[in-house]
Amino acid sequence: MQRASHHRSRSRRGLAAAVAAGALTVSMLGSGGPASADTSPDRALVEKMATTLSLPSPPGAENQVKVLVFHASAGDEAPYTDAGIAAIEKIGLTGPEAQRFTTVATADPKVFTNGKRLGSFHAVVFLTGGGDVLDPEQEAGLEAYMEAGGGFLGIHDAARTEPYSDWFTGLVGARPAANSPASVQRATVEIGDRVHPATKSLPLEWKRPDKWLNWTKNPSGDVHTVARVRELTYKPGASANGWDHPVSWCRDYDGGRSFYTAMGGTADSFAETDFRDHLRGALSWTNRTSQADCKATITSNYTAERVTQPNQPGQNDQIGEPHGLVTAPDGRVFYIGRGGADSSQPVVIDWNDPNIGKGKGEIHVYDPETKKVTLAGALDVFGNKGGGDELVKNEEGLLGIELDPDFASNGWVYLHYTPHAKIDRDKRMATRQVSRFTFDSATNKLDLASEKVLLGWPVQINSCCHAGGGMAWDSQDNLYIATGDNNSSGFSDGYSGNNPQPNYKGVSFADARRTSGNTNNLNGKILRIHPEDDGTYTLPSGNLFTGKEPDEGGGKTRGEIYVMGVRNPARISIDKSTDTLYAGWVGPDAGSPSTTWGPAKYDTFAAITKAGNHGWPYCMGNNQPYRDRNLPDPTKPLGWYDCNAPKNESPNNDGLVKLPPVTPNTIWYSPQGGGVDYPRDANGVPSYKAEEGKELLPWLKGGGQATMNGPVYRYDAQSDSTAKWPAYWDGKWFVGDFYDDTQPRHAVLTDPKTVGKGGLPTHAESLKKIIPVGADGIRNLMDWKFAPDGSLYVLDYGRGFFTSDSKSALWRVSYKGGGATPTAADLVDKAAAK
Repeated sequence: MQRASHHRSRSRRGLAAAVAAGALTVSMLGSGGPASADTSPDRALVEKMATTLSLPSPPGAENQVKVLVFHASAGDEAPYTDAGIAAIEKIGLTGPEAQRFTTVATADPKVFTNGKRLGSFHAVVFLTGGGDVLDPEQEAGLEAYMEAGGGFLGIHDAARTEPYSDWFTGLVGARPAANSPASVQRATVEIGDRVHPATKSLPLEWKRPDKWLNWTKNPSGDVHTVARVRELTYKPGASANGWDHPVSWCRDYDGGRSFYTAMGGTADSFAETDFRDHLRGALSWTNRTSQADCKATITSNYTAERVTQPNQPGQNDQIGEPHGLVTAPDGRVFYIGRGGADSSQPVVIDWNDPNIGKGKGEIHVYDPETKKVTLAGALDVFGNKGGGDELVKNEEGLLGIELDPDFASNGWVYLHYTPHAKIDRDKRMATRQVSRFTFDSATNKLDLASEKVLLGWPVQINSCCHAGGGMAWDSQDNLYIATGDNNSSGFSDGYSGNNPQPNYKGVSFADARRTSGNTNNLNGKILRIHPEDDGTYTLPSGNLFTGKEPDEGGGKTRGEIYVMGVRNPARISIDKSTDTLYAGWVGPDAGSPSTTWGPAKYDTFAAITKAGNHGWPYCMGNNQPYRDRNLPDPTKPLGWYDCNAPKNESPNNDGLVKLPPVTPNTIWYSPQGGGVDYPRDANGVPSYKAEEGKELLPWLKGGGQATMNGPVYRYDAQSDSTAKWPAYWDGKWFVGDFYDDTQPRHAVLTDPKTVGKGGLPTHAESLKKIIPVGADGIRNLMDWKFAPDGSLYVLDYGRGFFTSDSKSALWRVSYKGGGATPTAADLVDKAAAK
């Protein structure tokens, strides 16, 4: 290693003289951004420097790999300079790939006007202490170097360097806030990028001490963030950035590659193995010995396009009342309408009328090759009803769609729906069923006469709501069917749906212990069956019950049940690489917690790895119990439910009394925030005092919430699609909400060690700029699935309820950022570099 220490001292003396002369002030250096006019070099000067420097393209292409460490500071040298230089030297000599590069350290800014010398470096590291250390000609040299294909790595206070230069602000990506915390604090860093060489080997949750900078403007969306610091784990001060607090990021900038990390604010940082690995990976990308995608989370690299048009007047030629979608192997998109017509169509709400609630459950097909929509078929469903009070609105209808795993050869389509022909108007009961139909790919039509009913079960239709509807396949060709609790949202003040009192002709409609909490009822469950070719089904092993458990005073079980204790799971998905089931369900209506009845409404997401009980109506969130109630007076609270040993003591229960223990859920949120938790007493009962609540998941908020679970993305490296989302998103779980305000629309990472056991996500990032929100965006997210080409299709419900309108639409969100950088042709031969 060549270290020009004499340059360092000479530069420091020169800058000290500039400070003494009043050319630079400490207050300017400590500010969060430029305090005067922009001093970025003008275009003519950069072009002149590019000519005079005669930089090869890319820099260092023909030479041994060399890294320049520039460590000038306006004032005293940064206290971590020597440790940083030593660490980078060591990185150049060691590593998993025994990478070798030469490190040259200098504080002399004239290196940026020495074309031959600067052009020999594959990357430049700014280990600066901040301040205005480059004159216009020197900064022009750095800019010309980047334009020629150079690499830049900024560490910690490099973000304070060149405070008056907009170009340098763009190079580092963000500027520190003036009142960032000055002390060293231990915090948790969330590693969101599991493929970039700078982060792929780091822990999901990296606990370490450092000085944590806040930003005057959050760069997320303009840069590719690879790591965030979790503000809950330290004291970020008054200028805190919130849950989205980037700490390391990168992007392709002005023809070159720029990586910045705010870590490394202490000398001890550079002795950490993980931090050195972080720098090693950053250097391998900036010096062109490896490729990386630093475009994957930059908002402008995505295009959201509405692919369906508004319906023609009085028709649903393009779309019905959006309620679910699935993509076929050939790229066609099948999407369904629940049963509500547009507002011009009459709604029959009179139980004496044979047509009460009669609607059309429609199946549309969008072909991305022709960009045309076909109405493939329509079923007569009980589902066109709504807009009134609790006993008038209706959520039944065509609720779910899936294609057979061998759809390409057999054309089988599975529909989850409530046929109008099977309603009992006297008892106000209906049959919900899953049926198989055959689709004709040549005509894009569904053969309605080909129906084979796999499974049916009774549902009450006197009172709305909670029909569920989602379906999904695992890798063993088992079909999962999500069913709602078929229970009223009223009669419990928005807390546990456990009021046994109201009923219609003997059937309770406000007691979810009749359904979700009942081992002998298929409502409020996620079922798992194995469809057979003859239209029947068998039961796979590993479900929650066999259906042959010993009776407990007459209690029974159903062998189709995989998960019990869910409320209204509209959307489920399965990651076939792990067979983990992902589900989301809507919670009750209480806007705040109650020390008498329990938690506020929790909308829930769960990553499920085995059969289990997920709590409703006994417990929610991370096993937060509700209060029991029963006859003769359901208004009087009884004891708290025991989440570890719940009992179904409802008079409406015909299943087992002793239930499986409750598995805590992965994500829950209420109007109070995400992952709200409370101190617990000796019996494990939370205080439920709003002022004592703590947000464990501050990245999401509630309100008028309605979960819409999404897929786990899997990157296909063999696909030649130019629209596919990048490998960065591989393994990330997409969680969203019907509403686009403060509710989630995020991609999250879970820890394989705790997933399925109630472990919290380790990382989350917002998708709201990529999947646009707002009046002209995707405002009411109803379903979302990735297509075989790696693009994302999203259903926007529209702007009303129980209807379709001009905003009801199918959208496609595709990636346009291109591949990893540098190009394969520009990679340095590692063997030659040793």
